[in-house]
Amino acid sequence: MAGPEKEFRAGGVSATVWNNQQTINGNKMDVKSVQIQRNYLDDKKEWKKTNSFKTNDLPRLVAVATEAFKYLTMKEREPNSIKGIEA
Repeated sequence: MAGPEKEFRAGGVSATVWNNQQTINGNKMDVKSVQIQRNYLDDKKEWKKTNSFKTNDLPRLVAVATEAFKYLTMKEREPNSIKGIEA
């Protein structure tokens, strides 16, 4: 898997769009996926990532998820991608 295609951030919450190539019915297809996570500092002041969100994180989660959705649905699709397939 290559690096992320696009990332959206709101505070410590991010949505990262990934492009995964899969073979479907013998054809190579681009299949997009979105990873949503929150960054935080632990007790040792080290940065960690989690997919667990606090109440105050939810508006940021909605914002980055909405931006990822708009990015994936509003941009022109490549001819070899399948719309609506989720990895």
